[in-house]
Amino acid sequence: MSTDWPSDVVERARLHAALGEPARLAVVELLLLGDASPSEVGRELGLPSNLLAHHVKLLEQAGVVERSRSEGDHRRTYLRLRTTVFTDLVPTGLRQAPRVVFVCSRNSARSQLAAALWRERSSVPAASAGTRPADRVHPMALATARAHGLSLPRARTHHLDEVLQPDDLVVAVCDNAHEELGADRTDRLHWSVPDPATVGTEDAFDIAFRDLADRVDRLAPAVHPTA
Repeated sequence: MSTDWPSDVVERARLHAALGEPARLAVVELLLLGDASPSEVGRELGLPSNLLAHHVKLLEQAGVVERSRSEGDHRRTYLRLRTTVFTDLVPTGLRQAPRVVFVCSRNSARSQLAAALWRERSSVPAASAGTRPADRVHPMALATARAHGLSLPRARTHHLDEVLQPDDLVVAVCDNAHEELGADRTDRLHWSVPDPATVGTEDAFDIAFRDLADRVDRLAPAVHPTA
């Protein structure tokens, strides 16, 4: 006897099937708090490239992950979790850090907004910095913060060397910063958030803000202050 299952049941079954293999679940948990290139995922999980490609393909087909092209090294792609698929997915691994430092190349928009959002949602201190800081915070970043009820008082840009301390948890919120920082610092997360300044519209800044807000909401419960 055949059964015509509702489409939403079929989609949920595909999701459970995609996650019903340890390696694929490990990929999803790795991407839960930050984005990563396939080579970074393979290195972290110890998976050979051909096996990782197989698992990533199945996760893409199930709508669990998607790819984005790096704004820095345009040959590189990053995997990111499609969070709308998981309504009840929460972080499983807790982190301790005395402070969270959000980093982008110019420290003029994304990192400033991420730090402001973090201060609203976590008791762990936050700061922001840039690898090649601009002269000032982008006016549309200030306007976007005001539009969402956030404050960026006396916001100034800073170079990472002026801000970073040894035990900080670094969150690179742009591809360029992540790639410029290299692999020297292992305790780092990467959020592949497109640069709204390249588009320069209110909508682009609002999209970046909502992306950052979603990611901050996921990360904040997983980071506890260092005792």
